[in-house]
Amino acid sequence: MGATGSGKSRLAIDLASQFPIEIINADSMQVYEGLDVLTNKVPLHDQKGVPHHLLGTISPTVEFTAKDFRDSAISLINDITSRNHLPVIVGGTNYYIQALVSRFLLDDSPVDTDELSLDETYGDKQQPNELMQEQENFSYSYDNLKDLDPVAANRIHPNDQRKINQYLHIYASSGVLPSKYLQEKTMENWGNADNLRYNCCFICVDASLHVIDKYVDKRVDQMIDSGLLLEVYDIFNPDADYTRGLRQAIGVREFEVFLKTYLSKGQNGNFESPIDKSKLNMNEILSTPGEKELLQDAIDKVKLNTRRLVRRQKRRLIRLQTLFGWNIHYVDATECLSCFTEESWTTNVVGPSIQIIKSCFEKDINLVPNFDATNGIKGLKLNERDLWTQHICKACGNKVLRGGYEWEQHKQGRNHRKRVCRLRKSGITALDE
Repeated sequence: MGATGSGKSRLAIDLASQFPIEIINADSMQVYEGLDVLTNKVPLHDQKGVPHHLLGTISPTVEFTAKDFRDSAISLINDITSRNHLPVIVGGTNYYIQALVSRFLLDDSPVDTDELSLDETYGDKQQPNELMQEQENFSYSYDNLKDLDPVAANRIHPNDQRKINQYLHIYASSGVLPSKYLQEKTMENWGNADNLRYNCCFICVDASLHVIDKYVDKRVDQMIDSGLLLEVYDIFNPDADYTRGLRQAIGVREFEVFLKTYLSKGQNGNFESPIDKSKLNMNEILSTPGEKELLQDAIDKVKLNTRRLVRRQKRRLIRLQTLFGWNIHYVDATECLSCFTEESWTTNVVGPSIQIIKSCFEKDINLVPNFDATNGIKGLKLNERDLWTQHICKACGNKVLRGGYEWEQHKQGRNHRKRVCRLRKSGITALDE
C-alpha cells in the first residue's frame, strides 16, 4: 500500500527474489487497457518475469467497480495459492483493497472512497430505472443535497450526478440522512481488523509529503516527455463522460481545454466535423504563445491534482488504522525518493519489508502453516479465516472461542497448556486440546 509514486510496484517486484509471489494490481486506473504512460503501468521488461494480474486487462469503456475487483481478486487468489505461490496485492486504490479483505461490501450504496480522482465514485453505480421512477417527483440536484445534508454534499463533486442520485435516494427511501446512514453502514458492514476475509500482512511504502510532492512533479514532467499528451490526444472526445472508466484518471480531463482549443484550429470551432488527430505538432504548440500557456496550465493541473490525490490516499491509510484497526507496517522511502540509490532502497525499503513478511508468517499459523523463516515458503496455503465456528474449551471452564484462528491461538496460550497438563496428571483426558 501507499501513496502514488511511493514505489509500491517496485517493492513488490523486488520481493520476488525472496518469496514465490504473484502480483494482483489494485490500482483502479491501471486495470484498464491503454494510457500506459499516464497510469504509470510497469512496463513488461521491468516486471522481471513476476506474474502480474489485472494490469491493463479491462476495457476502458466499462466501469470496473470495487465489487468487480473483489470478485476477480478472490478468484485470482485461489488460483495463485493453488500453485503454492504468495498473492501480493499492490496498489494505491485503498477502497479496492478494503473491498477485497472485508467480508461485506455495500454493493448498492456509495461510500467515502476519498482517493481515486476528483470525481471518484464507488460500488455498483448503475442506478436501477425502477428506483428512479419510484422517486420521479424527487429533485435530484446538488443544491438539494447540500440543503438536506451538507456533510454528505461535501464528500462528493458537485457534478457527480450518480452519487447525488444515490445519496438523495437513500434519504427518499429511508428518511435517514445519507451521512448518518453511511457512517452506520460502514461501521456495521466493513468491521474491524479482526473481521477480515483473509489474514493479511499490510505494508505501506511511505515518505514525507514535501519529498513526494517534488517527486510527483518530476514524474509528471517525465510522463510528458514519454508521450502522455499523445495518449490523451488519442482518446480525446469533446463529448466524453469523465466520470466513467479510464477517463476518470487524473491527467485526462486536465487537458480538455487545451485540446479543444488546439483541435478546433482550422475547423472554426466545429466539433461535429471529423477531427484529424493523426499528428500532434509539439514544436508548433511550444512556439505558439496562447497554446503554450494552455498546455502549461494543463500540466500544472495534473501536478496539483496528483498532489491532492497523495493527501487523500494518506488520509485513507490513517483511517484504516484508526477507524478499522488495521495493523499497517510502514517502511520509509523518503531518502530513496530524494536521491535514489539501490543501496538506500534495499536498506530502507526492501530489507525491512522482507523482515516484516517473515515475522508475520512466523506468528500467524493460519497465514502460512508450513512457513520456514530461514528457508522460505513451503506448502503455502492462504486460507480464508474461519470466523464463525464456535469452539468450547472444556479445560478452561467451557470458555467460548470464535473461529479457527482464535481457537488455535488459545490452545497455544500458557494458561491453557498449564490447565491441560494439570488435568492430564489428575487422570482427566476427555478434553479438547
